Amino acid sequence: MIARIHDALSVQQSDKVIEIGPGRGALTTDLAEATSNLTLIELDRDFATDLQRRFPNAELHSMDVLDVPLESFAERRVVGNLPYNISTALLIRLLMEPRIVDMHFMLQTEVALRLAASPGEKAWGRISVMAQYRCQIQPLFAVPASSFRPVPKVESMFVRLTPRAPKHAANDFQTYSDVVRSAFSQRRKTLANSLSSYEISWERLELDSRMRADHASVDDYVFIANSIDFQ
Repeated sequence: MIARIHDALSVQQSDKVIEIGPGRGALTTDLAEATSNLTLIELDRDFATDLQRRFPNAELHSMDVLDVPLESFAERRVVGNLPYNISTALLIRLLMEPRIVDMHFMLQTEVALRLAASPGEKAWGRISVMAQYRCQIQPLFAVPASSFRPVPKVESMFVRLTPRAPKHAANDFQTYSDVVRSAFSQRRKTLANSLSSYEISWERLELDSRMRADHASVDDYVFIANSIDFQ
């Protein structure tokens, strides 16, 4: 499975790579051989000490990845096995940095399916809308629980996120992000209700304000965000 992951990554010597949560270094050995520009972010101090000993040429930061300055990820390829409790928060944060080259993550299957979902599906949510605005999502392959030690109670999937220009661009990405967050914070309500704090002309947009958040597309959210007048 490790070999399959590295085949999917296809790291080149010139690549600048950040590995999030390398742990015992299952992926790190091949990464360190493939590129001379490797950065490791590991919260566990015992793992970090061992990683620094084994990979002295790698730049290591023993800290919470959510505290790493966002600009540190610019012009980098990002890879990691993301823990469930921070995966969504971290993905949302990384999507705010448009200069990331690409991202490859091991995720719980539930999260991977949410990333790749379509409007109207149960899995379609805030992370789906945010990720698909910025990236092409490719679930690459399933990783069974038996591949891990200790064996977890969940199945995983290895996913590629490749940044691309959106079909329709948001005038202001923060506004887009805020609108999406507001809509899905009350996903059972109609968009007219969940976005009632904004001045939106639904007739001019030619969108059905009775839609719920999980039926609106990425483009729908872009059009809504772009229509908001903050003057």
